[in-house]
Amino acid sequence: MTAEATAKTPSERGGEPGRVRRGRRWIEHWDPEDEGFWRETGERVARRNLAFSVLSEHIGFSIWSLWSVMVLFMGPEYGVDPAGKFFLVAMPTLVGAVLRVPYTFAVARFGGRNWTVFSALLLLVPTAAAAVVMTPGTSYGTFLLVAGLTGVGGGNFASSMTNINSFYPLRKKGWALGLNAGGGNIGVPVIQLLGLLVIGTAGAAQPRLVLAVYVPLIVLAAVLAALFMDNLGPVANDTGAALDAARERHTWVMALLYVGTFGSFIGYSFAFGLVLQSQFARTPLQAASLTFIGPLLGSLVRPVGGRLADRFGGARITLGNYGAMSLATGVVIYASAVRSLPVFLVGFIALFVLTGLGNGSTFKMVPGIFQAQAVRRGLEGEAAAAYGRRLSGAAMGLIGAVGALGGLGINLAFRQAFATTGSGTPAFVAFLAYYAVCGAVTWAVYLRGPAGVRSAARAEGVEGAEARPAYAEV
Repeated sequence: MTAEATAKTPSERGGEPGRVRRGRRWIEHWDPEDEGFWRETGERVARRNLAFSVLSEHIGFSIWSLWSVMVLFMGPEYGVDPAGKFFLVAMPTLVGAVLRVPYTFAVARFGGRNWTVFSALLLLVPTAAAAVVMTPGTSYGTFLLVAGLTGVGGGNFASSMTNINSFYPLRKKGWALGLNAGGGNIGVPVIQLLGLLVIGTAGAAQPRLVLAVYVPLIVLAAVLAALFMDNLGPVANDTGAALDAARERHTWVMALLYVGTFGSFIGYSFAFGLVLQSQFARTPLQAASLTFIGPLLGSLVRPVGGRLADRFGGARITLGNYGAMSLATGVVIYASAVRSLPVFLVGFIALFVLTGLGNGSTFKMVPGIFQAQAVRRGLEGEAAAAYGRRLSGAAMGLIGAVGALGGLGINLAFRQAFATTGSGTPAFVAFLAYYAVCGAVTWAVYLRGPAGVRSAARAEGVEGAEARPAYAEV
């Protein structure tokens, strides 16, 4: 019998007594921190699950950002003004943020593979609904309702990240989580590129062509997940983990930081085209030809942010990243004031790249923080790893939900700025102040000096940890 088959044998009890499942796709023993297990069995299984998780999450992000594309098809005949369009693209962000909490715990309740299949098929609902309502004369309330349905795509991120977090050892989480999230994030520019292709070839009166492409892709993702992904038995449903994570101040500190990175990424992704149309008078085709660039680059560099965090410490990368985001925002404010589109594009696209790097570095910090907490409590080996997985998995759902709400804030800030001044400049000034706060918090909590817990570097086996700030290697 192969090592992989052994890992899937139901009699191997890696979880709670009495929770052994029967079925070919359930793995009952999983210990990625054991280097022998990881080398012989774990890495191969984890990579396979990661690949199909990325596919499903990628399509989920595309559907979540669907209305950032649909609004480009909504000409004057739809009767929706720019302020109404900003609120329309904000609605999926709100729903997606709320759904991220239950989606996080669905993995433990139903299994990562099972929930991936179900959540992928659920994407058919908002896709079909959009195909029905995308016509002039539809009421604004109906548009809001259908846009809200695409929030299920935002929920996919939380369940996917929680699932992949359980598959990988701490030393590889930065890269794995960055790759998983980055592959998902690319769903945003991909659907925007598709929208550009449709507008450029068939015209702005054919939004249903975009939707027709995604229906078979959704079905394909669900089928592949059913065939090739696995459920982890040791990931027990533990509502107490959510309460414990909610009591940890680091959960909310990291949520604050993730609002600045992911909230900016998803908020800017949804709003970019509308900002170009409203502030620089771009046509739908001109806007669509530019909107995909920033989200694409931000998605591609997210794994790089995770890799840099693995190498140099997430807190250090995050601090430097917030400094750079502040500078890029200053460039955008200047460009908005002088109405220079080229300078604006340089600054805004730089912001996208930096949000991607920050997304990778902040999410790497989460498992490291809770691993350090486990060491502080005197836990060692698998006990410390299990504690870290339990708390970090629960915290990721809460952090991801709050971070997505940042996207809502971005779009509401733009809506108010354009409604009152006709420019996005006041919104960018507010964002600059927020990035400065996030940089100060990162330094004060994770880099300034001993924070009352044993170094995360020591938990990861980094030499010289005793002389470093408590979370320098997180």
